[in-house]
Amino acid sequence: MDKKTIIAVDAMGGENSPDKILNGISLFVKDNKDICFKLFGDKSKIEEKINKYTNIKKFCEIIHADKTIEDDESPLVAAKKNNTTSMWKAIESQKNGKTDITLSAGNTGALLVLSRLILKMIDNVEKPALAGLWPNKIGMNIVLDLGANIECNEKNLVDFSKMGAALYKALFPNIESKVALLNVGLEEIKGNDTVKNAYQILQKINSNEFKFNGYIEGNHIMDGNSNVIVTDGFTGNIALKTAEGTATFITKELKKSFTSNFFSKISMLASYKSLKEFKKKLDPRNYNGAIFLGVNGPVVKSHGSIDALGFAQSISMCNKIVKGNLVAKIKTNLDIS
Repeated sequence: MDKKTIIAVDAMGGENSPDKILNGISLFVKDNKDICFKLFGDKSKIEEKINKYTNIKKFCEIIHADKTIEDDESPLVAAKKNNTTSMWKAIESQKNGKTDITLSAGNTGALLVLSRLILKMIDNVEKPALAGLWPNKIGMNIVLDLGANIECNEKNLVDFSKMGAALYKALFPNIESKVALLNVGLEEIKGNDTVKNAYQILQKINSNEFKFNGYIEGNHIMDGNSNVIVTDGFTGNIALKTAEGTATFITKELKKSFTSNFFSKISMLASYKSLKEFKKKLDPRNYNGAIFLGVNGPVVKSHGSIDALGFAQSISMCNKIVKGNLVAKIKTNLDIS
């Protein structure tokens, strides 16, 4: 029997916590029993709330933490609180080998800084990348960096490519990782020097671990021909927010169109199943969870305002990452030249 995954959860991070956290765990364990949780936070508050979710008690251990890192605190202030916070204690438990992965819906900047401070970086990786899931026509993309690094050099982009390919293989072991650099055109002469230099390095790599597909333009991200999309954090964050905004706009406009009059409502009923599938495809809760790559231990950031269903999705991602031996795969890919 496989070893149970043990997740360190910052139970106080994000909106509506710990309620959202406990509800998300409750949703997840209905169909998944091979997992345990160490919940870090205010013990009295968690114990008070957990009584509503009797199905999760046997899966959870509560570890008290005196303080919480607030969403508006700077990473420096968060770090100065040292090991008194739920976020610090969660990450530290992973460093000490008591848990396999850390999950938090709290302050992103603080989570990144504390992860680097406590877990350290993988050898020869200069910068961590924030990677997330992004749907395409035939399945799923990994897109990185989504905002951890505003400026990157060619080594960073090459490292991101190798780490992103490892993440894809950990999450989707039966599908080939196909890497592409996000650029303003498909020709080799297009783009800035950083992108062009990264292209030249990746083009020379001959590996069974991933395939390099060259450049990809923004309008082809959803095609599915490449499934690991690599860029700097400035561009990646703008692309992500644009995609999220577009998806929200389309969903709202469709709803408005189908409820504008009696005949459109009848049409909506006739198309209900298709519309439901369409909405599910664009629902950000189904892709919740961003991963810090490059840190010497897996850390997942759940969106702070996500609901219980979205948090349950991030738990599922954590389980796949641990079962897929992500960090080992990253180290293998980084050795490829």
